[in-house]
Amino acid sequence: MKVAIVVPHIFMHRNILSKVIFSPGTLAIDLAEGLAREGLEVTLATPGPIDTVVPNITADLSTFEAELVDRGDTYIDLLKKHPLTFITLARQVQSELIANIYKRANDGEFDVVHVYTNEEDIALPFADLCRKPVLFTHHDPFNFLVKYKAVFPKYKHLNWLSISDSQRRGMPDDTNWLDTIYHGIDPAAFSPIDDPSNDYIAYLGRIIEPKGVHLAIHAVKSYNQNNPNTPLKLKIAGKHYSGKKDKYWQDKILPYIDTVEIEYVGFINDRATKQEFLGNARALIIPSVFEEPFGMVMIEALACGTPIIGLNSGAIPEVITAKSGILVTKEDELTNIDNLSHALAAINAIDRTACRLEFEERFTLKRMCLSHIAAYEKLIG
Repeated sequence: MKVAIVVPHIFMHRNILSKVIFSPGTLAIDLAEGLAREGLEVTLATPGPIDTVVPNITADLSTFEAELVDRGDTYIDLLKKHPLTFITLARQVQSELIANIYKRANDGEFDVVHVYTNEEDIALPFADLCRKPVLFTHHDPFNFLVKYKAVFPKYKHLNWLSISDSQRRGMPDDTNWLDTIYHGIDPAAFSPIDDPSNDYIAYLGRIIEPKGVHLAIHAVKSYNQNNPNTPLKLKIAGKHYSGKKDKYWQDKILPYIDTVEIEYVGFINDRATKQEFLGNARALIIPSVFEEPFGMVMIEALACGTPIIGLNSGAIPEVITAKSGILVTKEDELTNIDNLSHALAAINAIDRTACRLEFEERFTLKRMCLSHIAAYEKLIG
């Protein structure tokens, strides 16, 4: 079976990917290489060159790069200073990449085209022009942005994979779903720490209001007030937008960072540091108030043997079980803080070995790859 995995997002470039939070990119590389180990002929199609062992088709970035040279900017510089210009150039590159792959499929190079990530809206209108099966995976809630809500329902007849059952709620009931396939990671990528410090709560992810980081802050402070002899620290890792326009960071996060109860440890972008951060934590906290489509950091924590505390938003209840953490019913903000605080007091009862076993049973890379192969075979017939 010859499969093209198309990741049209402009972040799929070795000069950008390591500097941003973009878990779909890492997932796409892992999926492509995992499928190749299962015997498929896999090509990864990306806007820029990617470090991978499978063949990598890239777009023509010459005009984009010429613009960067003229301005004296890097990709990240241009994105920050002139986002509209960056997006305009990126869309051109993405369109050309998708057209190239559809043509190659029509010429017999691929049996299946799998468009994988959040820029696939460009690929939707032209999917019926591809004479080979085209399959779509999206990584945000389908109603998260206006451009999603306005476009995706028009193409409900195409072939879709969901990353959680919860994610499906953003699409029409009669969408052509092939399967729900949870994300997976290589069991060797993360492992439990033999003697974890177990003295802090970890938050890892984007520091934005829908992620509920402020709820974690106040839950830890409430816990410490009620348990002065066994205080906990909240360590926050992730990207924030530190400018004055980021009212969430300025008003709801920064004033509480005191390094005693609340510590900001910065952006973690390598697996070894992430393993230390997650593996030593008493628990990972996921206080998201929006409909999480999945939550990659949760299975990374389980792979480290670390329990999870989460609000029951979106797909979080599909990941957390009674063996692996504590699920808190989402209510009003004060009640959420109080209930999360109570969960912090109870989380030590969760067996860390059981967390790792839960990961091995449900969220491995091999399981993810075999489920994709089954979906491809269903398409091909």
